[in-house]
Parts: sequence; C-alpha cells; structure tokens
Amino acid sequence: MTPIHEPLSEEAAARLVQVAALSRSSLAIRGGGTRGLNAAPDGADILSTRGLTGIVAYNPAEMTMTARAGTPLEVVEAALTENRQMLAFEPCDLRGALGSSGIPTIGGVFATNASGPRRFVAGAARDSLLGVRFVNGKGEVVKAGGRVMKNVTGLDLAKVLAGSHGSLALMTEVTFRVLPVPETAVTIVVSNLNDAEAVAAMATAMSMSVEVSGAAHLPESVRGRFAGGVLPDGAATVLRLEGLAASVAVRAEKLAATMASFGPVARLDADLTARLWREVRDAAPYADGTPRPLWRVSVAPTAGHQLVAALRLETGVDAYYDWQGGLVWLRMEADPEAALLRRYVKAIGGGHATLLRARPEVMAATETFEPQADAVAALSARVKASFDPAGLYVSPLIDRKQGA
Repeated sequence: MTPIHEPLSEEAAARLVQVAALSRSSLAIRGGGTRGLNAAPDGADILSTRGLTGIVAYNPAEMTMTARAGTPLEVVEAALTENRQMLAFEPCDLRGALGSSGIPTIGGVFATNASGPRRFVAGAARDSLLGVRFVNGKGEVVKAGGRVMKNVTGLDLAKVLAGSHGSLALMTEVTFRVLPVPETAVTIVVSNLNDAEAVAAMATAMSMSVEVSGAAHLPESVRGRFAGGVLPDGAATVLRLEGLAASVAVRAEKLAATMASFGPVARLDADLTARLWREVRDAAPYADGTPRPLWRVSVAPTAGHQLVAALRLETGVDAYYDWQGGLVWLRMEADPEAALLRRYVKAIGGGHATLLRARPEVMAATETFEPQADAVAALSARVKASFDPAGLYVSPLIDRKQGA
C-alpha cells in the first residue's frame, strides 16, 4: 500500500520533504483527489495537502485573499460570496466528466491552472495568482510574491508553479486576486449556425463594444444537454454579457440586433445563464459515466472547427467549443487517436491537446499533455532542476508512464 503523508503545517511538510530528499525517495502531491488519479508513480509516497487548510487573510477592500493550499474551494467561494466577490477565472470542476470524487482545493486550482469560460477575457488562474509559499525539492520553504498587487517580487515564480501539476514543488499557501460579482448577466443565443458560421458570429460579437464575457458554440449533438434542455432547437451559439443591470440591458439589445443577421436570436435570464455557463465550464455533456476518451484542446479561435471537421473525416468524435472557438472539448467514440489528433493540431498551426479521460490502460499508455518541442523541453528541464534538483517530486499526470 502506498504511504500517504498528511502534514498539518508548512514546517511539518518541509521536514517530510527533507527526509525524502535524504533517503532519495519520491513524492507525489495530492490535493483534493478530484482528478481520479489515486495511484502514485511506482515507488513514490503520496504527500497530501489535506491538513494544510484555512483562510489566512482576506481583505475584501483590496480584493485579495491568502489561503493554505488544502483549503476546500467551496470554503474560499463561500467567504467570497458573503462579500459579493468571486474568482474571475471561473475554475472548472471536472468531477462529473472524470467520474471522480474528492473535494476541489484552492491549491489544486492553481496547480492545474483550472480556468473556465471567462478565461479569454479575464485571464487564466495563473493571472490571478499574486504570491505563493512552497517547499522546494530540498525541503526549503520559499516565498514568492506578495499579498497586494503592488508587490510583484517573485511573481514569475508563482506563475511557473501555476499549471505545474505538482511536478516542481509543494505549494503550501497561495495569495490571489478576486473581483466583484456582476450585478446581473444575460446570454444571447443564436440558433442554427454551423461551426464555421458560429466562429464568424463569435468573432463579430467580440469585435463589438459590448464586453462579451463568454462565447461558446454548442452543436446540435450536445445542445440538448445544456441548461435543462431549454435552448431553442438547432445548434446554439451562446454569448454572455455581465455587469450592471442597466448596462447589460443596453448591450444586450445592441448585440441581439447584430446577431440577428446570423440567425434566430433568443435570450436566457440570469438564472439560466448561470446554469448554462457552469455546464460549459465543467464539460457537462460528457459527464456520461463512460470511459470514452475525453480531450481538452486549445488552439487558435479560428482553427478549432477546422480541427473537428478534419477529425470527423477519419474517426467518430463529438465536440463543443468555448473561448470563442479556441477551446475544444472533444469526446472520441472509441480510441483516443492521440497521434491523429496531435498531427492535425500541428497542421492547423499548433496548440495543446490534453487527454483527461480514457480507460486506465489507455491513460497509462498515452501522453497526457502535448509533447514539447526540444527547446521547450530543455527549458522545462532547467526549471525542474532549479526547483527540484534531485527529481523528488513526481506527478501522476506528467509521469503516468512510469507507473501511475
């Protein structure tokens, strides 16, 4: 049975890492366990952040919060809700799509750079990260960044750790920016557009001075699995507007008038808007209880539909688009087709294809992330050496071929 360590303080975590470094052991960091990866790479102990909980500091007036890495995301969001504030990047919750359980943690949010529909206008999780405390591969506690935006010392270190999936260091505490919750929201729905037409419509909407905060296209194959099935018949191109009620009303009229030239237009109220965009964020159509391969593909906004069209000529796929078409959620009907998918991603100008779900034996045999170019891989190796010179930290996602 794999040993699991749950330090209750940063100091205890540092001592555990020091002991592991002296004994040349390996450690796999686990947050809330929401990724469904319960096994560590061969020979590694699990180092859990479960005991590192609590909000350390929260100043609503300065719109910053500091919390220990193992703090449940729901605790953070509850505190923010009391002050009508939010995490602007809308961290996704993929437990339904992955068929996993666990509790999302704020450290896990930043470790995976979990970002939702507002990412293309508000930035990713890493863009809200102001500072971090972490334990490096030598067992040293390091502080990077600060609690206010004016103090950006070491901010680059924080950004490097965001999205590193526990492969560089153990984050013990994070400081991040929050924003006010919009007073209201509305979604403009344009019906019956094909994928290419939808990309054109979204580009037009983004070029307007109406401040679209969400732009997605839901083909007919998935449209009925969103918002309780209340979307109009046909493919749905959905555009979100947020802000003060009077401003949203004016902007919605302007956007609807322009979108009418593309197809039939309808609107969703604030409650349905909130539901719809949660489901877009969390890949809800693919929370189907199956192990059919699920990919998250990031490409140029104008290239996503080209990728899907090319794949449909050779294999069975289902897809929908977020980030104005630049984020493609792809479910394969049989095999992951990693080589085929990545060949097409390269052909359309490049991007990143991440395998999120498949049968265990398929996951173990497939590279989770887009293979790096030689120059990028060399840079990544140097970064790894600076944080963790002995290679103490291993990631079940990055190092799954070693036995996870």
